[in-house]
Amino acid sequence: MKAFVGSVGRAWAGRVSAADLKRRLFRVGREVGVVFALDAAGPHLAEMVEHRLDGLRLALDLQEDSPVGLVLDPAAEPAVGRGVPAGHAEADPLHDPGETHSFSDHRSQRRPFWSPAWRWGLVWAGGRGAGSGVQSSSMSAPMQGNTDLDRVREASDIVDVVGAHVTLKPKGREFVCLCPFHDDHNPSMYVVPHKQIFNCFVCGAAGDVFTFVEKFHSMNFREALEFLAERAGIELTRTGINKQQNAGPGRAEIIGANDAACEFFCSYFHKHEGARRAREIAQGRGISPEMIEKFRLGASPDRWDGLLLTLGRKGIPVDHLVAAGLVRQKDGGKTFDNFRNRLMFPIHDQVGRVVAFGARKINEEDEPKYLNSPDSVVFDKSSTLYGLHQAAPAIRQSRVAIVTEGYTDVIACHQAGFENAIATLGTALTPGHAKILRRLCDAVILLFDADEAGLRAADRATEVFFSERLDVRVCTLSAVADAKDPDELLKREGGAEAFKRALDASVDLLEFRFARVKERLSGAGPAAVQRAIEEELPRLAELGLHRTDPVRKRLILQRLSSITGVPVGTLTASVSSGRRPPPTPPKRSDSPKPGFGGDPLRGPDGVHATMLGCLLANPALWGAATPEIREALRSRAYALPVLSSIANTLIGQAESTGSVRSAGVIDALRAEPGGVELATALRERVSTLAEEDQERVRSMWEGCVRRIESDRARTGSEPDIMARLQAHRRAQSAAGPDGTLVPKFGPGRGPEPRRSDP
Repeated sequence: MKAFVGSVGRAWAGRVSAADLKRRLFRVGREVGVVFALDAAGPHLAEMVEHRLDGLRLALDLQEDSPVGLVLDPAAEPAVGRGVPAGHAEADPLHDPGETHSFSDHRSQRRPFWSPAWRWGLVWAGGRGAGSGVQSSSMSAPMQGNTDLDRVREASDIVDVVGAHVTLKPKGREFVCLCPFHDDHNPSMYVVPHKQIFNCFVCGAAGDVFTFVEKFHSMNFREALEFLAERAGIELTRTGINKQQNAGPGRAEIIGANDAACEFFCSYFHKHEGARRAREIAQGRGISPEMIEKFRLGASPDRWDGLLLTLGRKGIPVDHLVAAGLVRQKDGGKTFDNFRNRLMFPIHDQVGRVVAFGARKINEEDEPKYLNSPDSVVFDKSSTLYGLHQAAPAIRQSRVAIVTEGYTDVIACHQAGFENAIATLGTALTPGHAKILRRLCDAVILLFDADEAGLRAADRATEVFFSERLDVRVCTLSAVADAKDPDELLKREGGAEAFKRALDASVDLLEFRFARVKERLSGAGPAAVQRAIEEELPRLAELGLHRTDPVRKRLILQRLSSITGVPVGTLTASVSSGRRPPPTPPKRSDSPKPGFGGDPLRGPDGVHATMLGCLLANPALWGAATPEIREALRSRAYALPVLSSIANTLIGQAESTGSVRSAGVIDALRAEPGGVELATALRERVSTLAEEDQERVRSMWEGCVRRIESDRARTGSEPDIMARLQAHRRAQSAAGPDGTLVPKFGPGRGPEPRRSDP
């Protein structure tokens, strides 16, 4: 592989391995423009080279007869940034004005990528030859900073962002909360305002404000950037990733299609004569104009292609509509609207994006009565709650969530002032719902009917919430009125007051369950009591009684004792002597996420990991990193591959810019699985051990250097690193105020001062 890299002030060329190429390319740095070309004419070079550039992963498919070039231009809008249609030629600003490239093979359909920090594009040139059509002489402008990234970061205080999603409690200079990324029952996640990071000391989740949004909302980095920019009122200056790069519609495309559909349904509802019946239904149910606007109610036309044609004219591809569940395709290829002649209820995620729709029939003869969007990459009805986006502020304020069973119940509750009401989407409560509610509140009130279906729903809720640290209560409207649901009750005169009484009369979920046991044992003899206990204790064990907090466990057994008359000690003994159910094996994830719980500075890489943490915690230590130390950190065969990525990223950036910038390292690690989490954890662990004292961090660094020196001294094959470190410090002390003198080491020599590169 013959490679050429040109940049402002530096250049190199030669035959290199793919691994060395990746390392060298990154070391060119972020502060200068880069142009390189690869001669991929040989069949032995057919391979995939992956290289990380500023937090994105670049894959160069090196195949026979296909020279490949990468162009990065920080100053101007490159022609390649717009893509080139098949069979056309287009001049590149980095080339001679008269030079063009012919895009004639199958690669011509690809489009350049986009990066938040670089404007760059892939160029495929016809014919053979290294670097055909790529010249570095025109590169003259220095690389600009991550303007969008830095502006959004500065405007997004991590305490505000995290606090909008979970409940934060102050603890000294920091804040603590239940970690939303694992089954947390004791606050284990810390938010550090003066560092603008979060870190969970149990599961290892860590990072900055972008990482939190990515993980919490399952977004990619670009989506997180756009979400925070919109939240802060910042208009991004760069365009998004060219959609043609994707093999199929992704999250952004599906959400975009849903949002366009929502606008269409709302417009049709308000303005079109065909939606008159839908408006009458809304008015007949007493839904106010304010609620129609708040929940963005709409209507779908009574035709097979109303949405399809309208969004098609807006340029939204059919495959995006299919992926969103807005239209359906038959085997023969015919496409038609999924929602026809229905009252439309947009379903938002917690961020406020439209991820799906619920649709109620308008004509009584149509079936089914309610129709939901199918599950997609942005919508899972088993972990989505209707109205959560609208209700979240009230839930956080009151610390209570009211869970109803339907769209109109939620709207009626909000209209009557109970703005903490939400609903499941035609499914029973699930652990996914419990996880969402646990992040937002301390108590949940479940609205159930007192009939057989309601009792089954209560049993299911007991299974879901038994081990959660939430006060879960059951409310039955039949206790105060004969209304079948909140929508019906709240339409009546005095309905809001009756609904409030019903909420106040709600009972604890286990109490609701035990009340049925008590009713069954009324007037029963000892044999019936024994049978009831023999049935109930195993059931409680299945629900997780053995894993329950001791205080809660005793309270549960005390309540059962009061119902059955059996002493608590006897019930406790029965539970202890009973056979416990086997532990539930942990669920395997289809795409396991890296976690770094525990101490990241322990293990076989402890010394080197500590040194990386020291550099991130005290960037000034970069001046003490001799070439030998840098090579030791970079060339080590780490047990955790992500440590190697952190080392290469940190050293590569520092060698290019002359300093370590922790935020820049973290930004460059965003596409590396686990990179941001571990880098943040390393920095925080070192800072904690050093008690935020930079001199103690320096002492830790020097201790690690001595450890490496000691280990190498035993082999007798390495130079004296500590001696070189001391010489390095002396040379730095002797340098002028501009720091132009730096030591130059050679095998077997002391330090020699030389002029640093400009």
